Amino acid sequence: MASPKDKSSSDRFAYREFGDNYSPALERPTQELPPEKQNVRVQATRAGRKGKTVTVISGFQTKPETLQALVKQLKTQCGTGGTVKDHEIEIQGEHKQKILEILLKLGYKAKISGG
Repeated sequence: MASPKDKSSSDRFAYREFGDNYSPALERPTQELPPEKQNVRVQATRAGRKGKTVTVISGFQTKPETLQALVKQLKTQCGTGGTVKDHEIEIQGEHKQKILEILLKLGYKAKISGG
């Protein structure tokens, strides 16, 4: 039988409620709202991007798969690159007005925020 001194320090713990590691089962589910019930903000910013302008669309309450499909459509219609970060869509360049028109046609309640 192993003595208490043989155990490694990683095996010792004072209290553990839900198993070893972070579990995706504990993650809060994302509620999928229809586009007409979502308040989306469109904003152009340069903060933290080395002087490059990026159009950020925030306020989505959808699943990541829906955001991926939407970012693909916006990138195609704007003719530029983009990505999804932290449940926000980032499109390269300043395309506030064009993205606003696209989102309104898709049924989103969108507004331009910022200057």
